[in-house]
Amino acid sequence: MKRIIVAVSVLVLSACSYMPQRYSVSQENTEALKKSGGSNINVGPFTKTAEFDNSCRVVAGVVEKPDSTGFEGYIQKALVEELKQADMFDDKAPKITLTGVVEKLSLSTLRTIYLSNWDIGVRLNSSNGKSVYITQHYEFNAGPNKLADCQIIADQYMVAVQKTLGKLINAPEFQSLVTP
Repeated sequence: MKRIIVAVSVLVLSACSYMPQRYSVSQENTEALKKSGGSNINVGPFTKTAEFDNSCRVVAGVVEKPDSTGFEGYIQKALVEELKQADMFDDKAPKITLTGVVEKLSLSTLRTIYLSNWDIGVRLNSSNGKSVYITQHYEFNAGPNKLADCQIIADQYMVAVQKTLGKLINAPEFQSLVTP
């Protein structure tokens, strides 16, 4: 019995948390935004309806909320950064305000010994009454080491968000979202 308690304690104490890296603007997203023709765009709150299991590789740890904003807040801030980079952000006198709902968020770290994936589904709503929903499946090689690779998995959230925003920005409906 004593060995079981010690083994469980070691597992619990060895579980770590891993934070996604700060968002970095994608040049492809910036160029696509500039082509959309929008301007004076603000970004309001992003909420979530999706439940999220942030476990990483069973007992290896958890992927923590980025910057204490939550996974949906990370996407919101990422969109702001993309719009700023494209000189389209305006929180003082916006023509359009975009808000979002993260309707799907999942992380699979056990598909194979090496492959993991992020799945993100976002509904982007415009103050002009229009909306678009997209999903992004992002698969990547996380490697075989259960503990060290949880940081890779956490860091790949940024890439998954870049790809999600890219898919939103390049959706045929996006231009109608940013047009008053």
